[in-house]
Amino acid sequence: MSAINDPQPGGPFVTKVRLLRRKRGTRVSLKQRVPAAQLKKGIYLIPSLFTTGNLICGFFSIILTFNGKYLEAAYLIILAHLLDGLDGYVARLTKSTSQFGVEFDSLADLISFGLAPAILVYYWALVPWKTWGSVAACLFVVCGALRLARFNVQIKSVEKSHFVGLPTPAAAEMIVAIVLMYFFLGGEGATHKQVILLLAIYFLAGLMVSNFRYFSLKQLNLKKRHSLRILVSAILLILITIAEPQIMFFTVFLLYTLSGPLLWGLTFRKRRREKRKEMAEVLP
Repeated sequence: MSAINDPQPGGPFVTKVRLLRRKRGTRVSLKQRVPAAQLKKGIYLIPSLFTTGNLICGFFSIILTFNGKYLEAAYLIILAHLLDGLDGYVARLTKSTSQFGVEFDSLADLISFGLAPAILVYYWALVPWKTWGSVAACLFVVCGALRLARFNVQIKSVEKSHFVGLPTPAAAEMIVAIVLMYFFLGGEGATHKQVILLLAIYFLAGLMVSNFRYFSLKQLNLKKRHSLRILVSAILLILITIAEPQIMFFTVFLLYTLSGPLLWGLTFRKRRREKRKEMAEVLP
């Protein structure tokens, strides 16, 4: 639009308006307006391959459970946990973390550490409980999904030095540890495993959606110097693990599972003592 002011003799200025016709071009779709650099973005291959391996292990663990091979199914869940740890480590090492990787990892974790251990424990120990057994297995999967969803939402707002709630892989490994201990002690056919596993799976489901804090190993810096005691302790742990892997595996994950409530209890007592001390100082 343009405006031209022409003075008229003997009168005020008169404004003449001339309308310009709009040039019609071809409509450009929203996808074509996105910068080419964004369109060329793909996925990081190496971390995604480890996550895919995690997912595959979870799937075949379920297949082995259906075929009655419970011990092999438990081993595949352990392998899935190793691959899950490697994909995050490789992503941080190569600086290839992405939102796609976070979401893909959560979906794989739900299969490998939610669905696979729930089906394993249901067919191995909870079938005699009928409805209560199926409810327990279903609750474990639901709480695992809620735990993963909360982790994705709080990933940027929660301190990286700890987790809020028992991590889903740790809950799955606790179930696997119980299964391995029964096979190690020769009691895989014992009837009391039905009661122990029923209580354990309800307990683990509650811990996953709790607010208990658990230590995170992601910030463990192995590059800096450590004391000689740390090296000796690590060597002893490795030797004990080689000598009695089932007992060591069970002990480590039992202590980690209980560390959240125990740490909360210790800090709660400390806060109560501090509060009483403050009140004593205020009161005459």
